Amino acid sequence: MKAAVIYQKGELPQYVDFPEPVAQNGDEVLVTVKAVAIKHFDKVRAAGKHYSNDAPQENGRVIGGDGVCLLKDGTRVYGMGVSGTLAQKATIEKDRIVKLPDGVDDATAAALPNAVIGAAMGLKFKADIQPGDVVFINGATGFTGRVAVQIAKHYGAKRVIVTGRNQTSLNDLLSLGADEIVSVMQDDERFKAQIAAIHSQTPIDIIVDYLWGHTAEMILPCLKGKGSFTNKIRYVSVGSMTGDVIQLSAANLRSVDLQLTGSGLGAWSKQQVGLLFSEILPEMFRLAATGRLKVETTSVKLENIAELWNLEVANGQRLVVTI
Repeated sequence: MKAAVIYQKGELPQYVDFPEPVAQNGDEVLVTVKAVAIKHFDKVRAAGKHYSNDAPQENGRVIGGDGVCLLKDGTRVYGMGVSGTLAQKATIEKDRIVKLPDGVDDATAAALPNAVIGAAMGLKFKADIQPGDVVFINGATGFTGRVAVQIAKHYGAKRVIVTGRNQTSLNDLLSLGADEIVSVMQDDERFKAQIAAIHSQTPIDIIVDYLWGHTAEMILPCLKGKGSFTNKIRYVSVGSMTGDVIQLSAANLRSVDLQLTGSGLGAWSKQQVGLLFSEILPEMFRLAATGRLKVETTSVKLENIAELWNLEVANGQRLVVTI
């Protein structure tokens, strides 16, 4: 079969012939792959920079962790890969499959799950979002952030405030449900003053952070209390696009009812992952099929994987490889 294979960490994937995978037990099934999204997660994992990294394989390994596939009987599903999915064939886990509705195309179905995982799991299980909550999304102009805005509103958020660098993309978020935008391109003092004013007027209940780094260092002091009662704030770190380490004042933690947590591989329970496949993803696919959850994708061919691996897709779109 043809596949996208990496032989050494950090190298570009190669379009080569590779042995077809074989299901190793009754919990796995061989499928035909139709579409796979290329995520930031895939790139950092292939480069050996993610905490979930596998050891390099001597004969190379197929990359890609999930995708839209066809079962033997032709049923179209989204599935999590056991073998790499950027290939004509893959093995997937039987208990991590979601049947796809007819109204959602392959590219959307391939692109959506990673963003849902990066948004809904934090909002639902780490922040325990409730109707009427005020949600602040730090770094919302990327693909996952755009999905997070829509999911927050779907889950009943009263207001959604978003940050980002690209002013055009920030403005686009207003049409997807955001109520207020904050540019991270303004100077630090103005950025902090705007957030402090927002929090004073409509206290923030949930922060979903895809950036971390310096922006987190500016946001957290804006939540600092002055010795009186405060509302509970659930701060969920999902990504660290602008830095993995921050300085945090202990007084900041003591002065406000702040819950600081993360949402990612290893942070969810087995039951929560089960609900992702049995309830959350099916619901999100239905929303996409009926046009109530909107995403944009750019489709490319598997044979062009090496030259397209580092392609930057603008305006919050997701790159999807069709096979």
